[in-house]
Amino acid sequence: MSERYEKELKFVTEHRRYLHQHPELSLKEYKTTEYIIAVLEEIGILSCRVLDTGVVAYLEGNSKTTLGFRADIDGLPVHEQNDVEYKSRVDNVMHACGHDGHTTALLLFAQRAKALADNGELKHNSVFIFQPSEEANAGANLMINAWANRPDFAAIFGVHLMPDEDEGLVLYRDDELTASATEFHFTVKGSSAHVAQKHQGVSALETILKIAAEVGNIQQFHLDGLNRNIIHMGQLSSGEAVNTVPANAALRGTIRTYEASDLAVIKAQLTKIKEAAELLYGAAVELNYTEGYPAVKNNPELKEMVESSIQDAGLRGIEKDKPYLFGEDFSFYSNIAKTYFVFAGARNLEKGFASSLHTDTFNFDERVLIKVADYYEALLNNY
Repeated sequence: MSERYEKELKFVTEHRRYLHQHPELSLKEYKTTEYIIAVLEEIGILSCRVLDTGVVAYLEGNSKTTLGFRADIDGLPVHEQNDVEYKSRVDNVMHACGHDGHTTALLLFAQRAKALADNGELKHNSVFIFQPSEEANAGANLMINAWANRPDFAAIFGVHLMPDEDEGLVLYRDDELTASATEFHFTVKGSSAHVAQKHQGVSALETILKIAAEVGNIQQFHLDGLNRNIIHMGQLSSGEAVNTVPANAALRGTIRTYEASDLAVIKAQLTKIKEAAELLYGAAVELNYTEGYPAVKNNPELKEMVESSIQDAGLRGIEKDKPYLFGEDFSFYSNIAKTYFVFAGARNLEKGFASSLHTDTFNFDERVLIKVADYYEALLNNY
């Protein structure tokens, strides 16, 4: 093991584990932001805030080309179950999606880029984007809109750890890589009555149960079975008392799809379900959507360079035939530049790192973060 590698392993281990112990939820990443700024200052890079908890840092290179590299910084409302010395110190908040790793890998790459700049060897202008609120509120979109004097990017790149794939692998594809994410909300208003006179009421519970049953049939009967879609019901509530007809009910869920035509079919069916429920049960039904993240679409013009950079980083690329059904707000960066996003394998069965994203036992070996920095540096050199 070289002296440089030992130093970098110490760097990523120290910073990742500190961030892991101190996770913060979306748009509340105040201490995380302060920590990132402090590390950048130690490296010798000036930074500025975008939003209250976003950080961007800039290094001037030897060309007029400007490249962006993005890491997300927020945690999740998950109570960690890992028995490790660097376990989250915050109850019910955890870096269960690897954002502590994404942030640390970008800090390591920033350190390398600063050394190149000091030697007059930084090939292109480089912008390091530490973005809040990926898990909620579309922080990427908020950051883009709030970013005064934003540079003219030639391309922006991102990496996400993927514990379902082995270390050393990188998963990528042109066009859609992740799904769009849209939430749906049914709200039902009936009329209450005493259970002894239940025929005088309009049951919101009966209505919402029928709606839920029909929502569950959309995938089976109205969508192409060869396409991967998710129509998930996550929350259902109803009723005011055990001895009255429920006057109120609600159903909430999420839709994940990577084809706009499938999303249109789903929305059309949900509207029909709403109208049918009103006719059948006499309740008032509202259907609303929270539009989430568009699908991440990788620019095919960058594919050859990405493939070369994966190889140059000592990683093995696998081109996916179908997108993931995750939502990911990196998609918004395609509104301002060419973009390419990849997933880097983090599974290591020998060390017990096999838990999926968003679980309370998710963990990984910090060595994978050095490989992520290798990939970023290869992109910088190959562009």
